[in-house]
Amino acid sequence: MNLEQAKAKLESYGQEHLLKYYEQLSEEEKQALLAQIDDVDMSILEVCKHRDEIAKKGEITPLAAMEISEIEKNREQFVKVGTDAIRAGKVGAVLLAGGMGTRLGSDDPKGMYNVGLTRELYIFECLVNNLMDVVRKAEAWIPLFIMTSDKNNDATVRFLKEHKFFGYKEEYVTFFQQDMAAACDYEGKIYLEEKGKLSTSPNGNGGWFSSMAKAGLLDKLHTQGIEWLNVFAVDNVLQKIADPCFVGAVIERDCAVGSKVVRKSAPDEKVGVMCLEDGKPSIVEYYELTDEMMNAKDAKGDPAYNFGVILNYLFRVKDLEEIMDNKLQLHIVEKKIPYLNEQGELVKPEEANGYKFEQLVLDMIHEMDSCLPFEVVREKEFAPIKNKTGVDSVESARALLQKNGVEL
Repeated sequence: MNLEQAKAKLESYGQEHLLKYYEQLSEEEKQALLAQIDDVDMSILEVCKHRDEIAKKGEITPLAAMEISEIEKNREQFVKVGTDAIRAGKVGAVLLAGGMGTRLGSDDPKGMYNVGLTRELYIFECLVNNLMDVVRKAEAWIPLFIMTSDKNNDATVRFLKEHKFFGYKEEYVTFFQQDMAAACDYEGKIYLEEKGKLSTSPNGNGGWFSSMAKAGLLDKLHTQGIEWLNVFAVDNVLQKIADPCFVGAVIERDCAVGSKVVRKSAPDEKVGVMCLEDGKPSIVEYYELTDEMMNAKDAKGDPAYNFGVILNYLFRVKDLEEIMDNKLQLHIVEKKIPYLNEQGELVKPEEANGYKFEQLVLDMIHEMDSCLPFEVVREKEFAPIKNKTGVDSVESARALLQKNGVEL
């Protein structure tokens, strides 16, 4: 994109202010800014005008999970089907690792955080160890795709290479970067975070497959014959990845997607819950659950909305490709966004001052025709690290790791 083309694009979206400092930039900085203007999807700014409409949900009804009792009855068959798929090279894993450890008091990527007490034990290491369990049992390596972000890519790649991928074969690891979305003020004007750089943030956990496609990785999936992708978050150090039982159950039930779930610790626990929305699989966020829904019972007398998601999903690739051209719903989040003021000085606001835009996995699931919620034992597979102390923290995760026999 040249300067004239950039001016034309910015004018059509009312964003001409982004070239305010253009003449002060070096040639390299000018080219980087023009490339960013070319790359950023500015049509998303229109959703600011329709915030209230976007937030509306359809009719929410319960979606029953496959519970542990049923899983155990069929475990042998599920494990066989899942293991066969892994050995045939049909299963890949996708680690969503675009976040930073800011809430843990770290300036590094979140996966680099050390949870060890008497030895070094990093979040990335925990996840690789969990995946290696399956590699050893299945006697087959699983292609691992690691999604980084603009803000943490170099540090993540360098760290994992320095640590020799904690024993994982490097030829089975592929990095790709998450797409970024522009951040704007309440009037829809994109902020500058530097004189030659737009303010952007990762486009949410629902942008992972489109980011893979943009990185040219769909050909790799097809060439290698990968039919299923197990997507998981970086911050749950106990989760089982490419779990043969889970893989086999989703294949056996012929579902487009499977979702690992745990029984909620309380009706108002802050986790999203599997449900149907207008008859299609979806996730209702904890803050959207009404008192009536929290108190609803199923046929057995158990809570009807009882299974929380843990961001561990198994998607069928052909179904992902079918929905790729569908515009996923954008979620608008109020955030504190650093920006350049009128004098060109960087300001770090104390209060929310604008919007960031995210796509979420729950909207990918809602595009699918079928979903299998698959119950797992909470204490064995759910140790999220969101905070430094308290609930869902480094402290609570360490306790659960020790409970599961992991030496810290």
